[in-house]
Amino acid sequence: MDYVSALVPPVVMAVFFVGLVVTIVKSQGGPNKAKEDAAVDAALARAESGPQAGRDN
Repeated sequence: MDYVSALVPPVVMAVFFVGLVVTIVKSQGGPNKAKEDAAVDAALARAESGPQAGRDN
């Protein structure tokens, strides 16, 4: 029975990892993709224009 107790933690971790990957793959795209892309684009635009906008020298 020692082999069962030795195999349970890796099997449980593998099941959770597969569930995590499936969740990530399913959340890509879909109706929220445009909102997520717009949010990332806005954050990148702020990061790129932020330091130059504050300089009045």
